[in-house]
Amino acid sequence: MKKKTMGIHHITAIVGNPQENVDFYAGILGLRLVKQTVNFDDPGTYHLYFGNEAGQPGTIITFFPWTNAYKGKIGAGQVGVTSYAVPIGAIVFWEQRLNKFNVSYTKTERFGEQALAFEDPHGLRLEIVEREEGEVNFWTFGDVTPEVAIKGFGGATLLSAEPNKTAELLEKIMGLDLVGKEGDYIRYRSSADIGNVIDLKVNSNGPGQMGVGTVHHIAWRASDDQDQLDWQKYVSDYGYGVTSVRDRNYFNAIYFREHGEILFEIATDPPGFAHDESQNTMGEKLMLPSQYEQFRGQIERELLPIEVRELD
Repeated sequence: MKKKTMGIHHITAIVGNPQENVDFYAGILGLRLVKQTVNFDDPGTYHLYFGNEAGQPGTIITFFPWTNAYKGKIGAGQVGVTSYAVPIGAIVFWEQRLNKFNVSYTKTERFGEQALAFEDPHGLRLEIVEREEGEVNFWTFGDVTPEVAIKGFGGATLLSAEPNKTAELLEKIMGLDLVGKEGDYIRYRSSADIGNVIDLKVNSNGPGQMGVGTVHHIAWRASDDQDQLDWQKYVSDYGYGVTSVRDRNYFNAIYFREHGEILFEIATDPPGFAHDESQNTMGEKLMLPSQYEQFRGQIERELLPIEVRELD
């Protein structure tokens, strides 16, 4: 049995002050805050989810905001760049918007695509690229309208401690299709129309160090619980140590660290983010898993207040 991932489910990163995080991803990038919850392993820390209007897989970036935590170092064993896809013709709007909010950027080109490369306030590296594929994001916030809004992930650039082994994993186990090679990069593509392009940097630039401004893990899509169990056995049969299934409330998750030291997760598409609050009200209040509900008062006192603010 050969399996093929549909692409990225979500990407999770470590950042600093939570209000700065919300202001950037909601206020400037125009993404929807689809869920306020806590780190299930550390309930004194937020876990914030941003995505498209419906919070669909392939659009979700999540954050653990650690105020006053140490700065990380981007390097091997991490996602180096998170790429966002916008509609064809929208790149000019995003240049103007980044200028408006004094976000420095550079223009890059890879595999015939132009991209805007920049960093969030905590040092996380991002790109915006125009893509035809992907559904329109109908979330409107400030001056960000569906005609220019981020659709979801364009993909990600992986920095591996063992690029050859990571390349073998992506192609032979995860089932990504090889697109081609250009300079220091190998490009792969999945079957989905969003979160589907992975660039692997073939030359390591030294080990990364986890901390603020770095990606914690990248999650790949499983269609349902059975598909995830199939993935669990499939990856394990290739000699990777895979965790048991973890209930993350909005999806189930399994984890393994690939040979290039990048932490991979495989997450189920269902149940999604609207099962414990309506789709219309997603992200408006703190949602806790049942095991922490009895501690709500204490948790809310420990967390810094946040709000989605229109910055235009």
